Amino acid sequence: MEIASFSEALHFGDKISTKVILESPFSKEIRILLNEGQVMKEHQTKFPIVVQVLEGEIDFGAQGEVHNFKSGSIVALEGNIPHDLTAIKDSVVRLSLSKLDQVERVENVVKESNK
Repeated sequence: MEIASFSEALHFGDKISTKVILESPFSKEIRILLNEGQVMKEHQTKFPIVVQVLEGEIDFGAQGEVHNFKSGSIVALEGNIPHDLTAIKDSVVRLSLSKLDQVERVENVVKESNK
């Protein structure tokens, strides 16, 4: 058994930040911290993902629509669907990746978005 927390050691900086909180036999759980106004540019993965807003508020763009998600909202997205995130308020977002997906891919999206 492994125990972790998405709400400990929250440090919002000038750039979007990510941290692997937990890796299980079937998923990778990543915390994304976004300041109000920060944007994760459009990207996609070939694997399904789950995105949950733990705190704050984001606009989540996918398939030509923008959905407003507030604390507690969760969405499952199939693979190969371009999507983006915009923080409406300072936000803590949980990203659940397939075990087959790469954390480095997410880090590269954040790196490109922070430019």
